[in-house]
Amino acid sequence: MDSKLDISVVVPLYNEAESLPELAAWIDRVARQNALSYEIIMVDDGSSDDSWSVVEALKADYPAIRAIGFARNYGKSAALYVGFEAARSEVVFTMDADLQDSPDEIPEMRRMILDEGYDLVSGWKKKRHDPAGKRWPSKFFNFTARLVSGIRLHDFNCGLKAYRRRVVKAIEVYGEMHRYIPILAKHAGFSRIGEKVVEHHERKYGCSKFGMERMIKGYLDLITVSFMSRFGRSPMYFFGGLGTLMFLLGGGTTVWVIADKIYSQCHGLPWRGVTEQPLFYLAILAVVLGVQLFLAGFLGELINRRSPDRNRYMINRRVE
Repeated sequence: MDSKLDISVVVPLYNEAESLPELAAWIDRVARQNALSYEIIMVDDGSSDDSWSVVEALKADYPAIRAIGFARNYGKSAALYVGFEAARSEVVFTMDADLQDSPDEIPEMRRMILDEGYDLVSGWKKKRHDPAGKRWPSKFFNFTARLVSGIRLHDFNCGLKAYRRRVVKAIEVYGEMHRYIPILAKHAGFSRIGEKVVEHHERKYGCSKFGMERMIKGYLDLITVSFMSRFGRSPMYFFGGLGTLMFLLGGGTTVWVIADKIYSQCHGLPWRGVTEQPLFYLAILAVVLGVQLFLAGFLGELINRRSPDRNRYMINRRVE
């Protein structure tokens, strides 16, 4: 950690060349007005426009800028992951590069981290300048995330967040999990999660890089992060438990079908052959599925304990 820095601002970007000069100037102005020493970590997620050239040019005017460039587009989660690794201050911020997040919120969110003891403070875009086609699906998505996670945040997907350093160094952001960093933080033991209403601006340049498919991915990721939070380190608890239950249910039913047939024969009662009963085949199916689920849990445990670091991204350029 660099004790001389008050804040680190991680900015993932993808084809945002037009907005970067204004964003850098805005962050610099806010930092100077509040006497904050800072660094801006810009992570170029494989942009195909002039974003990297703009970042290199900005370095001359703003020495606090550090930059990382991916060889190709890996996604926002990957950009945040390497940005968190590079961050050096005690309080780390994230914000989008499209100028819709306001750096003016930085001083108050930093105060909430340092003075009020929060581990994470998430922005809440209470008044959004987005089309209704984005606002209403987002409301439903956030409602579902609150219900599943138990975290009372209104806007999980807000790009503007503040973190205590130990949080970003402890969590593992991969895939599309950037939407669920509060859930990942809670799972890692950081339960002091706060929220602040933040100003949201209309997009000034270009267009959104996220389509409606992010809603589908969002719900799939919610299922994934919920499962990983509970069983990610011990998949046997889920697969093994479910497999054992199905095995016992199927095995018990099989024994009952055979015993019922033998009992009926011995007492001269009407009886049906075991293989003539559909219930017998359902019981055998349950036994087979139970064994397969148990083996899936066992293999999951072996893979989990032997897997190398999954977060490997090819970085082909860097500015320090």
